[in-house]
Amino acid sequence: MQFKNILVVCVGNICRSPMAEYFLKAQHPTLNISSAGISAMVGHPADNKAIYCMDQLNFDLRAHVARQLNAELIKQNNLILAMSTNQQKHIEQTWPYAKGKVFRLGHWQGQNVADPYQHDQAFFDQTCQNIQRYVQDWRTQL
Repeated sequence: MQFKNILVVCVGNICRSPMAEYFLKAQHPTLNISSAGISAMVGHPADNKAIYCMDQLNFDLRAHVARQLNAELIKQNNLILAMSTNQQKHIEQTWPYAKGKVFRLGHWQGQNVADPYQHDQAFFDQTCQNIQRYVQDWRTQL
């Protein structure tokens, strides 16, 4: 199965999903990769601590603007990567037709990605490293 359109989902769409989106885009420049939030902070930029993490890795998150997950986005994308089992269940319960195309970003390692929102920079840095590792795991699947 070739995934052309990939959506990365977290809660606010200002920390985890934008970081994962940018890592995936760098790894798969020919795919259409975007992100959204289940309870998005619509219109907000990426969190400053997320921007700082990504700056250290030469990724610029400053252009990111948070947007809300909706039915249209679920339909448009062949693969939806959530940050946790709870998010995956929420998406599948809200949009039953999403079943079968929603996976955790940390699927291959059986891991959730903890939410760094309102935590310190060290927590963000660890989260960023985890996301980078989980994105690597998808390399051979996409």
